Amino acid sequence: MDKDEWAAAAVKGDEDALFRRIEIDKRQLYGIAYSYMRNETDAMEVVQETVCRVWAKRRSLLDPKLFTTWMIRILIRVCMDERKKKRREMVSSSSELQGWTEDPTKNNLPDVAERIDMEAQIKGLPSKYRMVIVLKYYRDLTITEIAELLEKPDGTVRTWLHKGLKLLKSDLTAIGKGEDHEQGGRKGLGRGASGVAE
Repeated sequence: MDKDEWAAAAVKGDEDALFRRIEIDKRQLYGIAYSYMRNETDAMEVVQETVCRVWAKRRSLLDPKLFTTWMIRILIRVCMDERKKKRREMVSSSSELQGWTEDPTKNNLPDVAERIDMEAQIKGLPSKYRMVIVLKYYRDLTITEIAELLEKPDGTVRTWLHKGLKLLKSDLTAIGKGEDHEQGGRKGLGRGASGVAE
């Protein structure tokens, strides 16, 4: 059986076929999950939750040929949910932090050379730009595939990609010149007072 036949059997209720079909895409799922979650444990948990949701919703897939796209879409939603949950947990625990100082040497923060880390820069982008860049350059998806996954027009995905790359370039240029990351690197790029792209 090929992957489309496995998917068709899975949609009809064959659990063995479902798990065999998921097995085909497991590396891609893990790669995307890791690129969002940034650690192995969280990535594995997100993949596990995705498999559970795929199993629960398997009969809702109308076109078995779109199984991979459908499953990745579920994975991305699970990743976004988990990141929101972690952010809420961080905010509630940040009030417990004591002894914080603005002096980076006293907080044992990494030096400037370590801050010029591409992953850290990508992580600082707005989520829609980060998502498109990760899918395009880390997962090697085409613009059309990304547009299908995100249920957005190709033009919107291209715009997000262009703006995200522009922000990355300006941030890295600002760091290279020694400017303040937030103010120097992103000034004049359509950011409002809140720092959110307009």
